[in-house]
Amino acid sequence: MASSFKTLTPNDRTATKTLLHEAIPLTGTLVSGTYADENIKTYSHGMFTSVYDYPYLSSSANHIFDVTAGYSADSELSGTADVTQQEKKINIYNQMAQVLVGFDSTGSVNKFDEDGNLAAGGAELDSCIFINFSRLLTKDEIQKQTFSISLKTAGSYTTPTDVVSFSDAGAATDYKINSPAGEYGILYKNGTATADNRRGLIFYQAGVAVLTSSIFDKDAVFDADGRTCTGSLTGSTLNTFAAGLRRRWHDCSFNNTTELNSTIYFCRALNGDFNYSANPTYLTQSQVFVKEQQEDLPASYFTTVGLYSSDNELLAVAKLSEPIKKTPANEVTLRVRLDY
Repeated sequence: MASSFKTLTPNDRTATKTLLHEAIPLTGTLVSGTYADENIKTYSHGMFTSVYDYPYLSSSANHIFDVTAGYSADSELSGTADVTQQEKKINIYNQMAQVLVGFDSTGSVNKFDEDGNLAAGGAELDSCIFINFSRLLTKDEIQKQTFSISLKTAGSYTTPTDVVSFSDAGAATDYKINSPAGEYGILYKNGTATADNRRGLIFYQAGVAVLTSSIFDKDAVFDADGRTCTGSLTGSTLNTFAAGLRRRWHDCSFNNTTELNSTIYFCRALNGDFNYSANPTYLTQSQVFVKEQQEDLPASYFTTVGLYSSDNELLAVAKLSEPIKKTPANEVTLRVRLDY
């Protein structure tokens, strides 16, 4: 009997990476109250609001994103009159900045930088809206130059005018890599990539969009359910601010990315390999059962390929769609792909 095992050499395997993308639309109809806000979950701590695609108590509900806001302790909003939840807002800004921007050489938390160039200084985003998309939507990362969000920045959420979009125009080739959370791009007003139109940042691997709160009027205040006024990061609670943002949510879309890593094994059966079977039923009275005539070539049929470790432990099994005949007169190469 021939051996049922064959050692794979480095030339018998190769590795590949495939990026799969899926379009994700988040319409204002869903976010701003399709289910009479039953898909919106608020918490007693009052630090952020969660949005689901169905009423959140439903077993079929999926978490799609969280929304909150904050500002730095030395921003112009800090210490202004009628401040609500100031300590929480400052803590949220610092927490998000630590994770997404990191620390400087003195150990101080970096602020969000408008152009992403931390070393050069320049304008900073010191009062921000944070939209943290769930892993269910973003998968491994958001695809560059596909993110866009449109908001109604007008006074009332019922006003259909003044819809402003923010997108990562040009980010496919122009993105930043100086974040501890991975790569990120700049969000430009109406997709025009100029310095005057910088309005935020999008962190691709973290799945977090950061918008400057100045897209809304800082002096106006949301009412209890966020339906009137343009919005305020000082006079509103975080829950009310989140409700106001949702009421003004017109549209959002991006492509997610799933990174599929594969190892491909080329299992080669040369003319002298695997022409016999190790199955005891392959023989009948010491004769090869599949041979009709004594002078016929031996033959076997491939149905399964097993990948084994160096100590002969079975690690993976590949099944063929139909048996393949193998004789000394032919050679077979089976391509086995292992995804992870």
